[in-house]
Amino acid sequence: MLLWRTDRPWLAISSAVHGGGIGEREWVLNATVPQDYDRDDPAADVLDLAAACGLVGNGTGVLTALDVRQEVTRTDRGVAVTATTGIGAHPTWAAGDGTLAWRPGTINVVGWFPERLTPAALVNAVATAAEAKAQALVEAGVPGTGTPTDATVLLCPTTGPAEEYGGPRSVLGARLARAVHAAVRAGLRTSPMTWSTPPTDPGRSVPRTT
Repeated sequence: MLLWRTDRPWLAISSAVHGGGIGEREWVLNATVPQDYDRDDPAADVLDLAAACGLVGNGTGVLTALDVRQEVTRTDRGVAVTATTGIGAHPTWAAGDGTLAWRPGTINVVGWFPERLTPAALVNAVATAAEAKAQALVEAGVPGTGTPTDATVLLCPTTGPAEEYGGPRSVLGARLARAVHAAVRAGLRTSPMTWSTPPTDPGRSVPRTT
């Protein structure tokens, strides 16, 4: 398990199974689960892990079938990103047909900003992180833009002047994009990639209109 425990609340935006949404968080965890994990309530497992670690207050937690000791951390001018890049047998295109059976594989991204962002900028930053992750996957020849269970957690201080933009050409967004891209690319080199039949890119089969 990877665990971040803060000495004060941070403003977070999270798609995690526990503690998702936007709000103040005091801890973040990313834990390994078995390859055959099929619990219907993963949030309860996160809470059990938090209790076992003595965590109190509001937090957010994600799960992955990847051994989190394969994490990769990259920083870019104060923006720090830790990624666990598990592709497994099921990379998928975001606009795929949805008929593929589920297989283990999750890319979790946890990022920390040195300055406060507005809620809108945090939403923008999530999109930036997704774009940078997809860029790294495509460059590495992965037949997809992610996996069906990818999760993102981004955090920033709760005080100080707030940046209003988190897109890839904004100051903090550009740093986030570079850090996510570097972390995922490095993670792909160390994580097992076991797909057998690459899914078809739906964008290549959809009829074009004029």
